[in-house]
Amino acid sequence: MVEEETPKSSAFLEDQTNNNNNKNSTATNPNPMAPRGGDDDDDGPEEGEIVGEDDSASSKLSKGLVHQTHPLENSWTFWFDNYSAKSKQADWGSTMRLIYTFTTVEDVYNNIHHPSKLSIGTDLHCFKYNIEPKWEDPVCANGGKWTITYGRGKSDTCWLYTLLAMIGEQFDHGDEICGAVVNVRNRQDKISIWTKNASNEAAQLSIGKQWKEFLDYSDTIGFIFHDDAKKLDRAAKSRYTT
Repeated sequence: MVEEETPKSSAFLEDQTNNNNNKNSTATNPNPMAPRGGDDDDDGPEEGEIVGEDDSASSKLSKGLVHQTHPLENSWTFWFDNYSAKSKQADWGSTMRLIYTFTTVEDVYNNIHHPSKLSIGTDLHCFKYNIEPKWEDPVCANGGKWTITYGRGKSDTCWLYTLLAMIGEQFDHGDEICGAVVNVRNRQDKISIWTKNASNEAAQLSIGKQWKEFLDYSDTIGFIFHDDAKKLDRAAKSRYTT
């Protein structure tokens, strides 16, 4: 267990913004029901256009650059579950609730849920649209996860930077990533990245190494196959480490 370390925030945020700016004109929306900021609105002002032309006080206050959004390459969905609220008879995942689906970087900044503010027993997931955070989901079934552990209430910054790296497509093997989850428990917070194909060792090791670089994290982390976790529960051992 380690205390939260400060990520390489300046360089990472610059990469994140540049990455999304470059994709702003070509990003597609896999969720046709989710709104995109200004993609097809011909009636609204263009980027850089001054809003309003009269001399009223409200107009003068509103003049300036139109708010810019950064569309994502994929849509993502937040899911909420509470481990402590489950009954002994409840099936795993039966109490999981979909919170909302988002399509821009701004959605994350404006709606971030900090682990330190969540109740003990909470599991907060952020997964690609149409992938449920369950072993049984066809996309996740043959996958596994990398996990980093922090002291209770010490994971806020690294949770945010994990989300930004993930939704900003910062990973070389980002197509292998299903999503991420933070588990809030009595004495610790755990952040995990779930991937699709556990047997693809090269891809998994690349993801693990890059994740540590993004978070400026130096301790060894392990990758557990979902199949091992289902069979052995807490006795499952890491197949890969970095």
